Formats: sequence, structure tokens, C-alpha cells
Amino acid sequence: MTHPHEPDIADRGRPTSNLPGDQVPTAAPTTWRTVDIVVTAVIAVAFGVVFWAWNHLWTATGPAFTAFPPGQAFMYGIWLVPGVLAALVIRKPGAAVFASVLAAAVSALLGATWGVQVVWYGLLQGLAPEMVFLATRYRRFGLPVALIAAAAAGLTAASLDWFYYYRPWTTGWLVTYYAVLTASSVVIAGFGSWALTRSLAGTGALDAFPSGRERRPV
Repeated sequence: MTHPHEPDIADRGRPTSNLPGDQVPTAAPTTWRTVDIVVTAVIAVAFGVVFWAWNHLWTATGPAFTAFPPGQAFMYGIWLVPGVLAALVIRKPGAAVFASVLAAAVSALLGATWGVQVVWYGLLQGLAPEMVFLATRYRRFGLPVALIAAAAAGLTAASLDWFYYYRPWTTGWLVTYYAVLTASSVVIAGFGSWALTRSLAGTGALDAFPSGRERRPV
């Protein structure tokens, strides 16, 4: 029999708190666990392989857009998925940059058409959505924030492409390129990553993460 003022055996060892409602404070969101590192790396490596295949598809379809090159930007969004997806799943500072850089590095190691330059792209394309999540203090991971984060990544990618490759283009072509690329990023990297995260959460695959335990948009 348990003493009225003695915690039950099942409750012993549980942290207590003087907060209203006896709420137990959670671990700091900046704390990375081994599972966070492993899953982020898995996302990055998987998409690094996808990038390698996508690089070849981009090159193969290039001639179809000779008359109007900006139109090919509708395919671009896939390259911006890792940063947004990792941030939505892991919800830790640095997840977007980590996943984006590692995915780009894997792509480079597999023989990316653009060589090691893709790692520089990966860094900036991961940093852009990272800043969006940072602006929310890593507290908002719903669809609106995912779309904004993806748009930031898309605008960054378009700006890099303009600087390195497309400065001779006309204003009309550049505006179209920015618009199509950003739209591709919003749909594929933004909505796609958000939908994939919710689907995985529904299966219980993400129960080790806040994104899996929540089961609802923030």
C-alpha cells in the first residue's frame, strides 16, 4: 500500500515541476540527439542520390527548352527539398543547412555535372529556409512557414543561377525564371515536404520527433 504522500512506484523517477499544472519542462530545442543526426543524414543521402539522377534528367531535357530556357525551371524544386523537409521533421536549429549541404556533397561525389560548386549551392539553399524557421524561433512548422521557407530557397537558387550563368539574359527571361523556379520550389519543396512529413507522421514513423507526436499543423 502506498502512503498518501508518497508517489506510486510507477511514478517514481519521473521529473517533477513547480510549474502551473505540474507541467514538466521539455528539453531545449537546440539539443541534438543521435537519432536527429542519423535521420537528417539519411534524408540528405537519399536526396543526394535523387539529385544525381535529377542532374542527368535536367541535362537530357535541356534541348527541349532551347527556345525558352526559363521554362525548364519548373523542374528545379526537387533540389530544394532536403533543407525544408529536414527542418520540418527534425525541428532543430541547423537541420536545413545540414541536410542541404550533405545532399549536395553526395551529389558532387556521385559526379554532379556542376562539380563541387553544388556544395556552395547546397549551403546557401539550406541557409535560406533555415533563416525562415529561425525567424519563428523554431516554433512554427505548419504549411505557411514551409511555403515561405521553400520560396526563400527558390529565390536564393535563382539568384545564384543569375550570378553564375544567366546575367546575359533579358529581363523578361530572368523574371520568368525567378517566377517559375520559385513556384516550383513552393509546390515541390514546400507543399511536398509538408505533405510528406504529415504522411510519415500518420504512420508512426516519426514518433521519435515532435513532428510525429504532434499529428497536426502548427
